Amino acid sequence: MYKRARLKDTVEVPPEHLADVSPDLVKRLLQDKLEGRMDEDLGSVVTVTEVHEIGDGAVLPNRPGVYYEAEFDAVTFDPEMQEVIDGEVVEVVNFGAFVGIGPVDGLLHVSQISDEYLAYDEQNQQLASRESGDVLSVDDAVRARIVTKSIDERNPRESKIGLTAKQPGLGKHEWLRKADENPEAE
Repeated sequence: MYKRARLKDTVEVPPEHLADVSPDLVKRLLQDKLEGRMDEDLGSVVTVTEVHEIGDGAVLPNRPGVYYEAEFDAVTFDPEMQEVIDGEVVEVVNFGAFVGIGPVDGLLHVSQISDEYLAYDEQNQQLASRESGDVLSVDDAVRARIVTKSIDERNPRESKIGLTAKQPGLGKHEWLRKADENPEAE
């Protein structure tokens, strides 16, 4: 879920920029420091939007810059357990599909896509059902529910989000439209 948050953090302003400690400079430094970072409580900082307050600078021994505490607004993304998300398939592998949900990817395991057996087609990067002919490919839009979440703050790329699409109203958007148009087929 995307949220707007008022946060505080400290940035180091390098010596060459000390003559112009402005909200724009502090915003750029905060963006470089925080965007893409994961936090267990906060989620991922998507962007810093506005700096409201810059405190007095502090000098630390043996450090060339000056440290300023800043209060700012940011947009964050924190995937919540049981949240229903819409995303796009970014990769298909033999054990499932990775779905882009905001700044992170979630895994839609092959066992959580359909009750039908899905065969992996490596050449075409897709999972396909022989029974219904349904196919899940890269760039397909899907709706899924977050069922597991393990955030790795030190290495955000190692964070794991588990998804399911095996509940009513979930799955590839095309399949959902098809089911709405032909409800007796289920």
